[in-house]
Amino acid sequence: MLARVSHLTRAREVFDIELAALKHVRGQLDAAFDRAVELVVETLARRGKLLVCGIGKSGTIGRKIAATLTSTGAPAVVLDSVDAVHGDLGLVNDGDAVLALSYSGESEELVNLLPALKRFAVRIIAITGAPKSTLARHSDVVLNVRVPREACPFNLAPTASTTAMLVMGDALAMAVLQARGFTQKDFARLHPAGAIGRTMLLRVRDIMRTGARNAVAEQSLTVRDALLVMTRARSGSLSVVNARGKLVGVFTDGDFRRHISRDEHLLSRPLRSVMTRHPVCIRDTALAVEALKVFNERNIDDLIVINHKREPVGLVDSQDLPKLKIM
Repeated sequence: MLARVSHLTRAREVFDIELAALKHVRGQLDAAFDRAVELVVETLARRGKLLVCGIGKSGTIGRKIAATLTSTGAPAVVLDSVDAVHGDLGLVNDGDAVLALSYSGESEELVNLLPALKRFAVRIIAITGAPKSTLARHSDVVLNVRVPREACPFNLAPTASTTAMLVMGDALAMAVLQARGFTQKDFARLHPAGAIGRTMLLRVRDIMRTGARNAVAEQSLTVRDALLVMTRARSGSLSVVNARGKLVGVFTDGDFRRHISRDEHLLSRPLRSVMTRHPVCIRDTALAVEALKVFNERNIDDLIVINHKREPVGLVDSQDLPKLKIM
């Protein structure tokens, strides 16, 4: 009796097979990929759209690719290979481009759809593992996703092949994104809700503590009085300004603890003698995600927010970030 393979061992085998498949498909990339990107970019420039079709597991992958393309500024709709010949061809217009997925390139439903598509002035990009198949022969561009084997122990269930299709679709979407100059602002405009929207749309001024919660004191103030300001603001830090209101330093509860042990006159000293000069700060117009980056890189608890005059107008407390769901 054969020894039973553990679930963990099987899982690692699947990962190894699919990683090897992706490397294999990566090695097959050629000038056809450039032509596919150019075809998509040209289609969109002419105000055409992308139609994604497939059947079975390939159809499922196609729906994800269509969603990725659409969310990155390349309008794509799913054209059901069966429903298309029963009226859904109304989705197709001259000047569109079709992204057709079939690993064998011989899927009956998709092959039967080709003559109907050819009646329109559309161009077809095939994603297939069979570059000499019927689908490939009737396509303008062929993206080869042939894999050495499936992760299925019987080499039957689409596994490595569908992963390769998915990654090829992602590669196409990202290359098109770059070629069209799609920006973070464009991305934010298409994703106003959820975590992506919060990350891309929120500005530092939207999340900072202001008013009574923003501790600010002039540099001539004593440490004793500065501590009262921090306490009233329920803050662990205080922005120190000069007579013109410009940021010149920061004083934190950590600074207080470090100094008090070796300076018995600390409470009567002016802030200018104990503050940390040139503090880390950020503009109020910066994206909230930029503040998160500063926290990660500088290992600080509070981040001073300044305006264009370098006046401290707010404070971002790292403890607020989880509540804002931008971490």
